Amino acid sequence: MNGLFSNAAARAAQRSAHASLADLTAAVGVSGFAAAQDNPGLMSVIDQHAAGVRDSLDADIRPLTAILLAAYAEGVRDAAFQHGWNAPEGPIDWTLNDWVLRRLLAVCELARTLPTTR
Repeated sequence: MNGLFSNAAARAAQRSAHASLADLTAAVGVSGFAAAQDNPGLMSVIDQHAAGVRDSLDADIRPLTAILLAAYAEGVRDAAFQHGWNAPEGPIDWTLNDWVLRRLLAVCELARTLPTTR
């Protein structure tokens, strides 16, 4: 595919990835960032998870993009659901040691570093 259609597909993928990351941030990031402001230990854990995500995505070799981060987050959620994890209903208790939620919050943190242009 080339020309107009390949550019349209790329733009659609970008929009979809940004929308997915916005949804993730609304579901996890807002409360997680608020909790991290009150708990430096949580922010330290999130920073460690962010480093793990960057390593997993070879971010030292290629730049992070919304598409990579959204796909990574989807993979984390899919694997977690397959292993019996359930998303919390209602407010998230950030004092619990929930690896999945912390990893997803790290994705939200990395998404905040992306350029805002679409």
